[in-house]
Amino acid sequence: MTRILMVLSGADQWTGADGTKEPSGYWAEEFAVPHRLLTDAGFTVDIAAPVEGRPTPDPVSLRPEAAGPEAPEYAAYIDRNAGELAAPKPLSEVDTAAYDAVFIPGGHGPMEDLAHDPDLGRVLTEFDTAGKIIAPLCHGPAALLTANRPGGGWLFEGRNLTVFTNEEERLNGTADHAPWLVESVLRARGAVVRSAANAWESNVVVDGNLITGQNPGSSKALAEKVITTLNAS
Repeated sequence: MTRILMVLSGADQWTGADGTKEPSGYWAEEFAVPHRLLTDAGFTVDIAAPVEGRPTPDPVSLRPEAAGPEAPEYAAYIDRNAGELAAPKPLSEVDTAAYDAVFIPGGHGPMEDLAHDPDLGRVLTEFDTAGKIIAPLCHGPAALLTANRPGGGWLFEGRNLTVFTNEEERLNGTADHAPWLVESVLRARGAVVRSAANAWESNVVVDGNLITGQNPGSSKALAEKVITTLNAS
C-alpha cells in the first residue's frame, strides 16, 4: 500500500521581523485538500510534526474573506481529523523506508519551525537519496532549507522549484511582518525558482523527485501530480 508522510508545522505563531508574534500555523486549504485527495486515492497518509509540536491551522485560513467560500469545508475536514492532528508522529521517530512520498503543506508556521528542524533535514535527505517524492507547497519549501550535503552545501542547490512568491507575500499584506522571505532565501541558497506568470495562479514545478506547488490555489494540482506520479511508478 502506498504511504504518504504529511509533515505539518507544529507552531501556532509566527515571529515577525520586529519580534512580535502573530497567531499562525499551517494553511487549512493546504492540509484539507491534499489530505482528502491522497486518502481518496487509496493512499495511507500519516501526519508528522516536530517533536512536541501540535499542528494548528492558521486562524486566517479558516476565514472566508481570506480562504474563499470553501473555508467552512476546510474547518469541518480539520474537525473530522482532529484526533490524528492532535497526536502527530514526531519527526525524530519517522522511518522514511516506510513511506513513498513526503508532502509538506505551507502557511507561515513552517517558517517558525520546519525551516530549522534537524529531524526534518534527516527525513528529506533520506527521501532524496532514495529518489522518493518530496512535495512541499506554498511556504512549505522553507522546510527544504534543513537539508544539507555531507561536508557542506545545500542538498537542493540548482533544483527547479516554486514557492509562495515575494510578490504574493506583498499582496497578502504580510511581507512587512516577515523576518525573511522564503523565495528570496531559497534563491540565495541556489534554488531555481519558477513562478507562474501572475500572482495567485496555480503552478506546479517538477524536477525529478522534487514536486512543488506555488500557493494555496496550487493545493489540488500538486496533490493530483503526486498521485499520478506514484500511480505511474
